Amino acid sequence: MSLTSTSLQGSGGSLFGGGPYDKEDEEADIVYESIDKRMDERRKIRREERLKEEIKRYRMEKPKIQQQFEDIKRELGTMSSDDWSAIPDVSNMTRTKKNKNTRAERFTPVPDSVIERIASKQGHSTYASSGISTALPGTATSLGMKTPAPGELDLLQIGVAKNSMLGVKLDQASDSVTGQTVVDPRGYLTDLNSITPRNLGDVGDIKKARLLLQSVTNTNPKHAPGWIAAARLEEVTGKLQQARNIIVKACEVCPLNEDVWIEAARLQPSEMAKSIIAKAVRNLPQSVKIWDKAVQLEDDTMAKRRVLRKALENIPNSVKLWKDAVELEEPGDARILLGRAVECCPTSVELWCALAKLETYENARKVLNKARQKIPTDRKIWINAARLEEANNNKEMVHKIIERALTSLKANIVEINRELWLKEAEECDQAESPITCQAIVRTVIAIGVETEDRKHTWMEDADAFTANKAYVAARAVYAYTLTVFATKKSIWQRAAFFEKNHGTIEQYESLLQRAVTYCPKAEVLWLMRAKSKWLAGNVPEARSILNDAFGANPNSEEIWIAAITLESKNNEHERARKLLQKARETAGTARVWMKSARLEWCLGNLSGALQTIQYGLGKFPEFPKFYLMKGQIELQNGEKVKARNTFDLGMKRCPSCIPLWVSLATMETSDENITKARSILEKARVRNPQNDELWVHAIRLEVKAGNENVAQALLARALQTCPKVGDFMVLEL
Repeated sequence: MSLTSTSLQGSGGSLFGGGPYDKEDEEADIVYESIDKRMDERRKIRREERLKEEIKRYRMEKPKIQQQFEDIKRELGTMSSDDWSAIPDVSNMTRTKKNKNTRAERFTPVPDSVIERIASKQGHSTYASSGISTALPGTATSLGMKTPAPGELDLLQIGVAKNSMLGVKLDQASDSVTGQTVVDPRGYLTDLNSITPRNLGDVGDIKKARLLLQSVTNTNPKHAPGWIAAARLEEVTGKLQQARNIIVKACEVCPLNEDVWIEAARLQPSEMAKSIIAKAVRNLPQSVKIWDKAVQLEDDTMAKRRVLRKALENIPNSVKLWKDAVELEEPGDARILLGRAVECCPTSVELWCALAKLETYENARKVLNKARQKIPTDRKIWINAARLEEANNNKEMVHKIIERALTSLKANIVEINRELWLKEAEECDQAESPITCQAIVRTVIAIGVETEDRKHTWMEDADAFTANKAYVAARAVYAYTLTVFATKKSIWQRAAFFEKNHGTIEQYESLLQRAVTYCPKAEVLWLMRAKSKWLAGNVPEARSILNDAFGANPNSEEIWIAAITLESKNNEHERARKLLQKARETAGTARVWMKSARLEWCLGNLSGALQTIQYGLGKFPEFPKFYLMKGQIELQNGEKVKARNTFDLGMKRCPSCIPLWVSLATMETSDENITKARSILEKARVRNPQNDELWVHAIRLEVKAGNENVAQALLARALQTCPKVGDFMVLEL
């Protein structure tokens, strides 16, 4: 076999590609690869230096636009604010260019195909003006007109085809001899009634089900559910008489099944159902369901009482029958009946509690004591005993009864379920038994709660009670929690908010008075108490509370501000001035200086306000509200140059203060310097890119200037940068 260049894939082919590749070949490849890597590293330095030189040469020949204006941009740093203000506005040349475009209007003739399509939609033939067409489509007539091509639609032919199909359908519904319709109008509704609804399944499925149930009843005739299913199948298909026959046969085959008798009574008329239930009672005298059905079939109350008494003779230990019988009796007879009921059903808590409700106070206590002896493991008897004592103004016994209940239940090896007891407390709250509710909460709230989880768990309990409108239980939870965490400011604050929303003013103020006693360093509690007195119109009491707050917190900025606000709102300006002077000497914070300047500004003393702001700027040069207030006061005095300089200085020292940027832009806009206002807002967005307020002001500026397209473009950019802008713009629109 000859080796050719084709078989070796040219000069790049391997002569020994199909030979064995052993360990020596692998070592040789590794050596050659390391040599190639070493040679490449030696050439790498020279290659990188050559590349840098080429890039440098290219940049010298073709520099970037940024590099071309570097010297000019450096000179901009030496410009003053007056030079910037002297820059003229850029005029809008778009309308001028539009006016200069004086080209004549051009008209393009409409193609024939467009005219033909419009005419065909209007129902006119466009094949020829004279309406002449040939038999061969796509060919011209002798007059030079054209017939429709095969791909074109002829609406006339489509209409003819539709009429033909309609005629065929009408012919199918008529008699071929007389032309009369074959539908019988008299039996039409009867036929509709005989049709089985679709949701019942197909007829084939019903037949299969009937055969299946027939097989079940034949193979196992004592299987009562099979008979009931067969009867209900016939009832659903509309064959009620057949269903009755099936269930009657079932009663004969399964006379000891109560479900069969109840189903038979349901399918029969009222009088027939009573006779069936009478047979059922003879066969099953111990069935509560059958006696209950017999009571339901009676319409007269006296008849129901007779049936229930007969039922209780046969089943004296049925709690349901006793309850039904008691409901039909008057209170006096019901008490006698319940006395007999608790003898027959001594383990029924409901019957004991119902009897205690109908008895007098002394007899009710005896009844509940007997109930505790018969049922020592149930909590409801103890809770009803506590509610009984509360209802008779024996409130001291309520807490003792609840504590004794827990002791007794633990002695009888009953697990104390905290959730169930709290649920009982909520029910007592809704039943207007507040003392019992509070006693239950205080007794069981700490059961099963870890020490580190107490605060979190108890706050969740209070929130759950509040959500269910069990306010007495929630108040009890807060009261117990505050006895354990008496120095926790957050718990006092939550309890105060609860009393403010769901309690009375007296409860709210009483709680705050105790709160500041346990937490005197909590400024917010003092302020809440003082505000409550102030809103109630008791200004002297509010002053007294703030004086006490000063004693506990002498350097508190919040309390100073609250006292100043109280005097200002009540037009006691001289008192406010003295307080501010004392606050500046004691606290001396930026807010105190700002409040001082604001008070002078509101009173019309602009020079005093500016002087106070100047002192404040000397102490707090980076407080943005000083610059904002100073600029606004200077604008009020008509000194726009000073105001502009103040805003500029404030933006340099506080670039993140958005109101400063907006105020300067608003001032320029009022002077119709739209370009400067736009530049200020752009610079503000560069410094604060994620601020939505700046985007909104920029969009409003363009809308005001009439640049709708620019406003739309800004809105699109704003929605990408700050999605919240969309909400603001919806409100704006």
